[in-house]
Amino acid sequence: MRTWMTIGIVVAAATVAGAQHRHDGGQGHEPHLAAQQCQKQFESVVADGRGFGLAFVADQEGYPGPLHVLELKDRLRLHPDQERAMQRMMDAMFAESKPAAARLLAAERRLRSLFATATADEPSVRAAVADVERAHTALRLVHLLTHLRTRELLTDEQRRLYHTARWGH
Repeated sequence: MRTWMTIGIVVAAATVAGAQHRHDGGQGHEPHLAAQQCQKQFESVVADGRGFGLAFVADQEGYPGPLHVLELKDRLRLHPDQERAMQRMMDAMFAESKPAAARLLAAERRLRSLFATATADEPSVRAAVADVERAHTALRLVHLLTHLRTRELLTDEQRRLYHTARWGH
């Protein structure tokens, strides 16, 4: 949970810093550095198969993922069969999300390369962005659909306990 809190803090700092950004000839580079650090964190987390907030909306609205359910297994009083099912679901999610993540990160690198090599033009940028968005959609679906399946395996009481533990209400 600390990792996600750290990510949230980095994203918030980048957002706040970005809101204060001025185009003043290179001064005030801190927002860019914060955004760059956030991008590195994103790449690292996603490459590991984790979601970096891709299923945040599901988790926030009562559809937990297996990783966080397992982190809270004692508090949720998971039955051994539930715990095994969560582990299998998490393993399957990571197995599916790692290749999808690799495709997303590769597509992002191709987009960046267009600008880094000064070969960007409208058709190449449109195509590269479309590739990024297709890869992003595929990866997000892996995580969101896993959250749907996870919720089905929990009782109403376990979902309530989870929501209280994660969101405080």
